[in-house]
Amino acid sequence: MKALDAIKIGAREVLPLIEGGKGISISTGASSGPWAAAGGIGTVSAVNADSYDALGNVIPQLYHGRTRRERHEELIRYAVDGGGPRAGAVDGAIAQVQKAHELRRGDGSLNINVLWEMGGAQRVLHGVLEKTRGLVHGVTCGAGMPYKLSEIAAQYGVHYYPIVSSARAFNALWKRAYRRVADWLGAVVYEDPWRAGGHNGLSNNEDPAKPQDPYPRVHALRQQMREIGVPEVPIVMAGGVWFLRDWQDWIGNPELGPIAFQFGTRPLVTTESPIPEKWKRMLTTLKKGDVFLHRFSPTGFYSSAVNNDYLKELQERSERQIAYSPDPVGEHTELLDVGVRGKRFYVTPGDLERARAWMAQGFTETLKTPDQTLIYVTPDKRDEIRKDQADCMGCLSQCRFSNWADNEKNTTGRKADPRSFCIQKTLMDVAHGGSLSENLVFAGHNAYKFSLDPFYSNGFIPSVKQLIDRILTGD
Repeated sequence: MKALDAIKIGAREVLPLIEGGKGISISTGASSGPWAAAGGIGTVSAVNADSYDALGNVIPQLYHGRTRRERHEELIRYAVDGGGPRAGAVDGAIAQVQKAHELRRGDGSLNINVLWEMGGAQRVLHGVLEKTRGLVHGVTCGAGMPYKLSEIAAQYGVHYYPIVSSARAFNALWKRAYRRVADWLGAVVYEDPWRAGGHNGLSNNEDPAKPQDPYPRVHALRQQMREIGVPEVPIVMAGGVWFLRDWQDWIGNPELGPIAFQFGTRPLVTTESPIPEKWKRMLTTLKKGDVFLHRFSPTGFYSSAVNNDYLKELQERSERQIAYSPDPVGEHTELLDVGVRGKRFYVTPGDLERARAWMAQGFTETLKTPDQTLIYVTPDKRDEIRKDQADCMGCLSQCRFSNWADNEKNTTGRKADPRSFCIQKTLMDVAHGGSLSENLVFAGHNAYKFSLDPFYSNGFIPSVKQLIDRILTGD
């Protein structure tokens, strides 16, 4: 196998191995510090990072504001002020960066990761970077089009690493903003929209069931970067990377230029990984196809997660869906008589029969969607959905589920969508020991390789250093 030598990424010589940032209390200082100490780039997630009290205990993120805006302000304070005026409280993302800085022992590099579509993303970035001057070397950012990322990073003297899934997306970012701050571009992260875990940049023109070979897409990205005058910074391949032996034609390839590799799923199963032990064990039992690319996320993006009971309920919820008309028109000739309690909705004869069947199965409540359809749910599920929507704390810049938006009116202007879910609630719960079957569990599509890789045989869980040493062998 070709040797994987250190290369310049940002302003430092590091191994071209990057820890993928995983939001809501997953990529913490406990794991990112050791990754950097092993010579790579560790990544601290600044998305709902845990805060600690004076004794080092995690401070639960509880919200007391009466309005969504008040709770949104609490969310921001958890990120950059420890959640408010608590004696001895240590700020969320800042605490994680400080821990990572201590553990890296001066080696490697340290990035923070944010989702551009998270609520208050720019305020969180400013707050964290202001309080971690000299500790952070770069900012990785995706989930949207982060036009202001370059400007913010340069203000604090750190490099920026935009995450894109196509040459077209990077071209738009470069022409509109990045070309004016070219010196602080550390690398461009290409995230495979079919294979990466978490939220993916799959466009409406791409078939989610037909993954494309990443090589032509990354080659096109490099060609475009050269044509428009982008500095020859590394391209980071993210999503679907497991064995480096599978990427030999990428390493040292002049067509692609300098290449680095990002690992998001493999670092979950290490001794330093903060996820619960039952989560680590579950990952080592997955089979091919157990990770599902879906579009239920309140962000509106596709995302990849373990296809457990939580996702299956969301699929079934959408399947129990019928279109309606307020007046009899076309095929909508039948007056709906189940689940609507005196309201007049006209549906097709076939949908009327389906609705009656769902009613008999206990799905007696209807909820409107923004698309002039109704879904049928149980009374308990209806109450849960309505409570989660009412409890919204504005964790996204725009949320399909609750219709929150980080604007003057605090609304998207559309009806809340009950086919989605509260992402902050479920990710917080699973990160802190909640059910692995009744919560969203993000993972990359190669997670099934844990069960096939002899490195993890007999229940072995490596340290971060052992994992990186193993990766460098090609396995």
